[in-house]
Amino acid sequence: MTDLVVQLSGEDEQVAFGEALAQVLRPSMVIFLEGELGAGKTTLARGIARGLGHEGAVKSPTYTLVEPYQTLRIPLYHFDLYRLGDPQELEYLGVRDYFDEGSLVLVEWPSRGVGYLPAPDLKVQLAVVPMGRRLTVSAASSRGADCLAAVDATRWAAPEVSGSLCD
Repeated sequence: MTDLVVQLSGEDEQVAFGEALAQVLRPSMVIFLEGELGAGKTTLARGIARGLGHEGAVKSPTYTLVEPYQTLRIPLYHFDLYRLGDPQELEYLGVRDYFDEGSLVLVEWPSRGVGYLPAPDLKVQLAVVPMGRRLTVSAASSRGADCLAAVDATRWAAPEVSGSLCD
């Protein structure tokens, strides 16, 4: 579908992008956060949580599997599946209960939950580059495409893509 490529120079810009992205997200959306260790998946999740109204710390749910933020504009569940031994463990943990009509779900390491996670609306691929981070945000559904269309691409698009959304 549609991609938006974003070049961010530091953690503050990554949080700011997450905050801006949160403004166009809607309930019932699923977002996959993909990238190597240290690419900034949790940093982006912190920005999204702040954009939804969270004021406290946002920690990686590496050991707890999920961190709930239920008092936000949209209830948020932040998963980190890095330590998941088998995707079937998600079934035992009742993962389906988190994907309800009113919540937003962020999933780090979604490849470890294949077969037990719903399809995403957006996929964010984070990569470490010499000048910071490069994020490629891809719409994986019509709802995701609507969100990408609402992002201020002229502010966020990397210079290499001429500041526009590409099909």
